[in-house]
Amino acid sequence: MRLPTPPDPTRPNGPEAVLAWVAEHLGDLALEGPGGIAPGALRGGQTAADAALAGLEVRGYAARRSNVTPESSRGATRMSPYIRHGLLSLREVWDAAAGAPQRDREKYRDELLWQEYARHLYARVGTASGRALRAEQPRTPQPWDDPWPTSMACMDAVLGELHRDGWLVNQTRMWMASQWAVRGGADWRDGEDAFFSHLLDGSRAANRLGWQWTVGTGSAKPYGFSRWQVEKRAPRLCGSCALRDRCPIQEWPETPELADAPGPDLGKAPIPAGPERVIGRGAEQVWLTAESLGDGDPALAADDARPVVFVFDEPLLRGLRLSGKRLVFLAESLGDLAARRDVEVRRGRVVDELAGRSLAVTHAPVPGFARRALALRPAEVHPWPWLVRPRPAPVRSFTGWRKAVGSVR
Repeated sequence: MRLPTPPDPTRPNGPEAVLAWVAEHLGDLALEGPGGIAPGALRGGQTAADAALAGLEVRGYAARRSNVTPESSRGATRMSPYIRHGLLSLREVWDAAAGAPQRDREKYRDELLWQEYARHLYARVGTASGRALRAEQPRTPQPWDDPWPTSMACMDAVLGELHRDGWLVNQTRMWMASQWAVRGGADWRDGEDAFFSHLLDGSRAANRLGWQWTVGTGSAKPYGFSRWQVEKRAPRLCGSCALRDRCPIQEWPETPELADAPGPDLGKAPIPAGPERVIGRGAEQVWLTAESLGDGDPALAADDARPVVFVFDEPLLRGLRLSGKRLVFLAESLGDLAARRDVEVRRGRVVDELAGRSLAVTHAPVPGFARRALALRPAEVHPWPWLVRPRPAPVRSFTGWRKAVGSVR
């Protein structure tokens, strides 16, 4: 089913028009329903991404990246939603940090490499990332009735930010994951799904890796969340908490013994990377995916005259029940692009909506792309813009992977 093109969010009243567009055309697929559609903290689109990149400030990142409150003290750059949806490549952000002080530059680039590691791992194991990779989740003797209790000021503040803004600093992502699974005893996969529904940068690659590392299923050592982290990174929260004199996370949690999990092989082996050069030529239309919505998408950039098509995958979205703010971010990105290119937007089953078309597409390192590309047989496939092109490497740990892939040039 063809939909009207989303409004350009950069025009006067554009953001409000996009909200109305999402409510009308995608509201039944949203977690909140048509009446609850609201934007997140960050705008979608190439224009917003370019502005964020131009204003990138890495100075002070090493010292302030884990700060939570006050927000003015935070060092996190909030570039991740633009990276996740291909509005900015990891290479562009990597290069933009070149002039920062050495310690800040190296720490920031470590975080970009972690994102690349997540993509390599996901390309290797695919949907198996939804199972414990190295160890079974630690068992909690007395699971909490609510693993994210809003009676705790720290959980109330962070949960509110997740639901309202769709973005969190990495420090509070670790708090929530540890509280959910290590202390609360809830299944880590359910918590990861809750994150995925709301985060503007939600990706199975990075989201699952972060949860598995924190919980211990991917690292064999759980991250212990306690009051100490809150008082260090968000000092005012504990003073305002109704439980400040009977804090349920006052002490460090016990470090449990973790049983080995029968996960996928993570040793040295090839990592699927997609084509090294363009395969085919002469396609009539560019198929954009949610992994790569920017002007720099290789298939898009190869020919500035070709029209573009994007499909909101109805069966997938109906199952995921994403927050409306994520759908707004996607619609803003498409509306922004439509100011420069001929963009066709559709809703339905991707292989049905695109059947019989002559398509150019950029390879995406996710299982869903491989399935759809196999059915659609694009006429032209462009390489994915890796920061580090995959080579045979272990993916058991970030350290081992980094040694194997070598330095970034």
